[in-house]
Amino acid sequence: MAAALAFGLVIGVLLGLLGAGGSILAVPALVVGVGLPMATAVPASLVVVGASALAGLVPRLRQRSVRWRVALVFGGAGLPAAFVGTAAGRLVPDRWLMLAFALLMVVVAVRMLRSGSQEGGACRTRAGGVDWRSCLPKALAAGAGVGFLTGMFGVGGGFVVVPALTLLLGLTAGEAVSTSLVVVAVNAASGLAAHASAVSGLDYQTIAVFAAAAVAASLAAGRVAGNVPAAPLRRAFAVLVLAVAGGVAAAALTAPGLLTA
Repeated sequence: MAAALAFGLVIGVLLGLLGAGGSILAVPALVVGVGLPMATAVPASLVVVGASALAGLVPRLRQRSVRWRVALVFGGAGLPAAFVGTAAGRLVPDRWLMLAFALLMVVVAVRMLRSGSQEGGACRTRAGGVDWRSCLPKALAAGAGVGFLTGMFGVGGGFVVVPALTLLLGLTAGEAVSTSLVVVAVNAASGLAAHASAVSGLDYQTIAVFAAAAVAASLAAGRVAGNVPAAPLRRAFAVLVLAVAGGVAAAALTAPGLLTA
């Protein structure tokens, strides 16, 4: 329980400061830190990610920065894909699933290290709207990809949604983060539904402590996020993700019993 509280606070602070990408550490924290098996860590992570996304969405609703049509497209595409990702994850042994997750963490970290503040907008019209005719296929594909990752690994997918919304659809940084929270919440709910068979075996008390700590810390960190330099923070977080990825891979290779029920 103490581990759940401590790791929940850490994840919450990262979510509050970074927005997208912070939830990538939820599964490793639940498996290695709290001691949950992979089979229950994924749905448990979805509870934490979904709750954190909803908590982060509340203040942004007042700002009216959510692009609901865009969120509907991404979230709608991710709904069936989450079930496919869940089914695929069940076919992979825990050891290999954790190795694949470590690889995903490396990809996320590299993207964070290489990302800049550029905003594209290849799908923007001259009037400032979105050219859905040309961008709808790409948006659907990106949404499905995020849904698949959510179902398989229990991640929110904000690290994919935010750059897709800014570089593909041309949303501002604020709009992208706000809209991604809706997408993450929808994908987390669909992924949790896909993991319905594992929900009965969850340790709800431990998950509740983890989720409550993450939400509280996320809200607190979000208030000071604007005062923290974004670029150094993201670089430091990327290095942390790389280090954790190495630990996850080592755990999968040298202590497979840790990852079994």
